[in-house]
Amino acid sequence: MATVEEVVASSMSINSRLPAQLEKALERNIVLRIGWTTNGDPVPKDGELGLCPNLPSGSKVRSLGYLGPFTAAFGQGGTFTHQGDVGSFLGAGNNGNKITCERSAGNCAGFGQKSGRITILDGSGDDAGARMSGGLLIIRGDSGIRTGGGMSGGDIVIHGDVGGDPGAGMTGGRIIINGRCPAPPPGVTLRTLEKSELKEINNLLADEEFHIPADAVCLVPDGTYTEGIMADCREDLSGISLLPMTANHNPTYSTCDTVVLIGEEDSLALPIPLLPYVPNGVQDDLFHPCLVRNNPRDCDIVIIDSDNIANAVELVQSAAGFAIDMDSIPRLDGAAIDGLLVALKCTAGPKSKAMLIRGVSQTSSLHSEAQHHGIDCAVSVLNDGSGISAAASLPMVGRSASTSLKDNCIPSLWLPWSATSEDLAILCASNIGFTICPAPDENIAGWIAQVTSGLSAHLNRLGLASIDSLTRGNLRACDQDTAAVSGLRLAGYDRPMPHWFAR
Repeated sequence: MATVEEVVASSMSINSRLPAQLEKALERNIVLRIGWTTNGDPVPKDGELGLCPNLPSGSKVRSLGYLGPFTAAFGQGGTFTHQGDVGSFLGAGNNGNKITCERSAGNCAGFGQKSGRITILDGSGDDAGARMSGGLLIIRGDSGIRTGGGMSGGDIVIHGDVGGDPGAGMTGGRIIINGRCPAPPPGVTLRTLEKSELKEINNLLADEEFHIPADAVCLVPDGTYTEGIMADCREDLSGISLLPMTANHNPTYSTCDTVVLIGEEDSLALPIPLLPYVPNGVQDDLFHPCLVRNNPRDCDIVIIDSDNIANAVELVQSAAGFAIDMDSIPRLDGAAIDGLLVALKCTAGPKSKAMLIRGVSQTSSLHSEAQHHGIDCAVSVLNDGSGISAAASLPMVGRSASTSLKDNCIPSLWLPWSATSEDLAILCASNIGFTICPAPDENIAGWIAQVTSGLSAHLNRLGLASIDSLTRGNLRACDQDTAAVSGLRLAGYDRPMPHWFAR
């Protein structure tokens, strides 16, 4: 049986050859076959994942065997037919593909689909059609729980029974069920189909084999769904001070090394340990990498989440790297993470940097996954709804990084406020590689310049020539509450609080 590393390597190899093979197949107007020899003998695939991302318009692919997660993701108008079972996230982020799975599909089939058509002929797992915003998903056979969860548009047609919570959190679209359907959750209405609606849907399905009868039911949102409010992060880092560990200091005009490198090869350089968060991208001539959701430059890192996964192709191809928001996507097991990474890396290119984002309360598992999957950076979000204070997060992230991460993976903390130079120094001293925080609405360049000069001033005052020389020994808690949750030495007492010594 192949190891995980061998499966990932095989998947990357197949995808790397795919563009040239598709180009030749398009010229000859033939179907590209995966899972057969050149002589036509079947050699079924066995667990390859992330295959055939970003299929271009007009391309035709047929595959054989069992394929893993994120098969045919981010489609751009191709046709993909699979003879066999498929793992989770079949056709995730579909933006025009026509996909057919001739057997069963795992969880989250059609996740985040924007347009196109996905047909599954032998049932699907949980969360089918979750976060769909358009397109058509057809399932013949039973579907698991939360079918159409969080969808905002598109149509799901099921010829079979569905599990509990169908349409949970949906704000648009329709779920048509020709089978048994449990009572819908709050915010969802179950009704019969009107004659005109029935005709419209059957015309959309085209194939008489998939036509729905008049007694099928339809689930639609009733407009009352609202998302819950979570706790905000408490306090900031004002209860922590920076103290020198030596009697020496550097002249105020000394130049300090504040550069942070992300990635081992063709590294992305941050002039200071700061990655500003600018959701809609930078509009001026700022020459500093940023974290964005839209309009990335070739030096930016772009977030990929449930809202923009259908646009992943154009986003990652324009950016220096991508950051997967793990909290916005249904749980990804190890194989699903590998599948998503294969699909994104083959789309973005080999030099693209990869990051994982998760709430600070899940830092330990985040760091373990990041190290295991060869991620360049693990980002812990401070404001994750847990209400954990900023000071308490420092030992959580710093200690976990020391235990789980090696030099090739950098820990980062995402603050909910615009950081100061002192914040950056405190976080670097806490074994956090760089900081992510929202940039001010105006004059981003001026803010970065101010933070840069302030960071150099702190380092010179502490007698340090490099940001890498900062340690927890440079930090002091200014009050007992901060010392109690952070484990830092209490100023004056000059030792950690006694309970930090307890076993």
